Amino acid sequence: MSSLQEYATYREIKSQTEAWTQAIDVTQGSSLPRAADYQQVVFTGCGSTYYLSLAAAALYQELTGRTARAIPAGELLLNPQTILTDQKTLLVGVSRSGTTSETVRAVENFRAETRGEVMAISNSDTTLARLADVSILIPRGQEESVAQTRSFASLYVAASAFCARMAGREDLLDPMRKLPEVGNLLMDKYEPFAKEIGSNLDFDRFYFLGSGIRHGLACEANLKMKEMTLTHSEPFHFLEFRHGPMSMVGKSSVVCGLLSDTNRVHETKVLSEMKLLGGTVASLGESPAGLISEGDVAFSSGVPESVRSVLYLPVLQLMAFHRSIAKGLNPDRPKNLTAVVQLNL
Repeated sequence: MSSLQEYATYREIKSQTEAWTQAIDVTQGSSLPRAADYQQVVFTGCGSTYYLSLAAAALYQELTGRTARAIPAGELLLNPQTILTDQKTLLVGVSRSGTTSETVRAVENFRAETRGEVMAISNSDTTLARLADVSILIPRGQEESVAQTRSFASLYVAASAFCARMAGREDLLDPMRKLPEVGNLLMDKYEPFAKEIGSNLDFDRFYFLGSGIRHGLACEANLKMKEMTLTHSEPFHFLEFRHGPMSMVGKSSVVCGLLSDTNRVHETKVLSEMKLLGGTVASLGESPAGLISEGDVAFSSGVPESVRSVLYLPVLQLMAFHRSIAKGLNPDRPKNLTAVVQLNL
């Protein structure tokens, strides 16, 4: 029987908190533009980094009160007229490799049309970083495996710290330094639960619910389940799940809820309803939801809600990893995928 340590994906998930620390350090030490200088910010990426952009744009707007959007880089490249206006715009390109074709070309076009400044958030000092006016680089987030885990989390921590700084909320950076310690504790405590859910092949569909600044992370958790395990998986906003999708919930379903503090009452009610429909429910949040006896992942971090969202990721990544192993798949090399998508554009 092979050791879990033989898989790059497992090593990368378990070591990701080192990259979180570097992400905070680098972002805190970077010279950033001023939020007041831009009428809007557009975050862009592909796949996982598009989902990261969704989470980052929501957080940026929440903290700064200024308009922010998340756009897939392919859309920004092919249909810029539906996205860009005459408003002065800061474009934030997010890419693990810094060489993703759509992201690079979209940034090149943006610069050529003098739409505004460009910022890069990446794990590699490559093409994207060289096109940018400002770069935040987290090399410790680099990884061997195809599916993003350590890289995504490190880039997301950097994006969270960036949003805090752009909002003038330097007070949020010191609490963020607790995140790596808490992340390690969560992996140690809840990996058996993640394995129990993930390895149960009686489950054939997973739903990830997250609203507000957590929706992009629910999308990313869904993508990890798809990529690594070839399992039916979908993300939804909490209340939206009632409007049709819950018709799919039954004994073979897992519903994972990324709980907030502010809207917790409404969110836990949705999860309780899904449990009554026969679904298996797993909730993640700062304190336990009390929905199932051992399945609630409680952060107990004391970190402000706006900058602790990376804590949702490790347990859900481990859930996908262990399911991949249980299905006899190779989590390091998902079917039909490559680490970097490069197209002739």
